[in-house]
Amino acid sequence: MGVESLIHSIEVGEPQDTEALKSFVHSVGEGQLPIPEATRWLKAVHRHGISVDETVVLTEAMIDSGARLTWGPGAPVVDKHSTGGVGDKMSLILAPALAECGCRVPMLAGRGLGHTGGTIDKLEAIPGFNCRLSPEAMQAAVDAIGCCIAVQNEAIAPADGVLYSIRDISDTIDSLPLITASIISKKAAEGLHALVLDVKCGSAAFMQTMDDAKALAQSMVNTAEGLGIRTVAQITSMDKPIGTHVGNALEVVECIEVMQGDGDDDTRELVVMQGAALLAMTMEDVGIEEGRTMMESCLNNGSALQRFKSMCIQQGVEPEIAEKLVRSPHSVLPSAANQTTVLAHEAGYLTDVNAMNMANLARKHGAGRFKREDVIASDVGFVLHAKTGGEVQKNMPLFTFHHRRDLDEDDLASLREITTIGPDSCIPVQRHLATVKIDSTKP
Repeated sequence: MGVESLIHSIEVGEPQDTEALKSFVHSVGEGQLPIPEATRWLKAVHRHGISVDETVVLTEAMIDSGARLTWGPGAPVVDKHSTGGVGDKMSLILAPALAECGCRVPMLAGRGLGHTGGTIDKLEAIPGFNCRLSPEAMQAAVDAIGCCIAVQNEAIAPADGVLYSIRDISDTIDSLPLITASIISKKAAEGLHALVLDVKCGSAAFMQTMDDAKALAQSMVNTAEGLGIRTVAQITSMDKPIGTHVGNALEVVECIEVMQGDGDDDTRELVVMQGAALLAMTMEDVGIEEGRTMMESCLNNGSALQRFKSMCIQQGVEPEIAEKLVRSPHSVLPSAANQTTVLAHEAGYLTDVNAMNMANLARKHGAGRFKREDVIASDVGFVLHAKTGGEVQKNMPLFTFHHRRDLDEDDLASLREITTIGPDSCIPVQRHLATVKIDSTKP
């Protein structure tokens, strides 16, 4: 039974033959299937969809196309995935904090995609940080210090890499089953016991409506649970940037501030919420509130920061650089030659900070990529000085743009369009919008 039979089954709404689907994925991973045939199958899935059971089979076959991390008895193995946002820096804090709370965290992460920042780009702003770990090196790092953050590589779910590259040129990117299988295959290959999904929703997210965000969240939860991974999806708002810093090196600064016991409450709350969910899913006698207390404690007492330093050293940073980084990040991280601060043109209340406008301008100046081969300008980004909903006075600093080259008139106009001041206050950002899980999952 070949590709034609699989496509026919999809088109008439019948289940695909399980063994034929596995064979199809194996051929893709081995580079034995002609791209036109794979493209036709992708287009059929994109047009008609497939069931949860078929998505689970597809995902498991993608995992089987490459290496799996395996773990002996001991601490729970956990991770998170975010669909990407502006100022989304949680992973850098979450991995060492969870390790400090007694978990093993073999985190695979990606580079920036479109207007959204990538965890790997942020870490590579740190001098010497090596994200290119083999599966064996990931396991050694986790055995040694409890966590690692590595870039997705060809050893993990190689069939997904092939299919993703074809999706990118065949207008099949926005298929829920294909998105789900792509994300979950790489996470499941880590050998996880539990997974938390941060599904962004809003004007600066890939899923802009609640219905779309819930549909993706449910698809990923169902598939991960079908593979035996306890999973919770948290749908969070992505209209306004997260925290106070946006841009690769600048976000590392904010992460360190949070792990020093300070930092922005917006960033901190997302980290605590995600970590508490994972602790509650994997540890006996730990509920959400106990999980929150454990997360808060390791952020407040500096132990998560020390674990972060250990992770940096484990992944190639010189010990003296790592020590300087956690004490005074600005002394280690790159800094842009130019800084332009925007002032409030009138008194009132800061009613909006447009995350999409901010991300587009930062990307234009090198903080993100337009082509895969583009080199990131890690020192480009923003620092916010005023909070949404807060009162501002005329000429009060609203934010500072860190940039390398001079600004043109279009740039200056874009800067003016990032913030909105109104006569009335508004409620602060409410990040958590909904939770998606299956009934049997704890919590």
